[in-house]
Amino acid sequence: MLTQEELFGKCPYATAQKILSGKWALIILHYLSEGTLRFNQLQKLLPDITQATLTKQLRTLEEYGMIIRTVYPEVPPRVEYKLSEIGQDFSIVLDSLKIWGENYIKKRQVKK
Repeated sequence: MLTQEELFGKCPYATAQKILSGKWALIILHYLSEGTLRFNQLQKLLPDITQATLTKQLRTLEEYGMIIRTVYPEVPPRVEYKLSEIGQDFSIVLDSLKIWGENYIKKRQVKK
């Protein structure tokens, strides 16, 4: 039996789960699917996230190649984040998750 780490890069489900394992990963990818954002803009969109957690989550998504971080040589430095090509490919998944989530919410409301 392979471990989760051993399955990464071999099993599509284990790979997706590892990349999206951060609490904020999906929401960050959602906001970046709408366009390039600076760190402070993301922080305003996610008021419950700490600066350290946002930094960690962005670094992780960058390591996995989902986003691109661009630092501009200005004072003060300007840093922007955008989806990479493979991150843009994930937009199809985000659209499917949105539809599923909307349907789930509707069906749960009917039961109440």
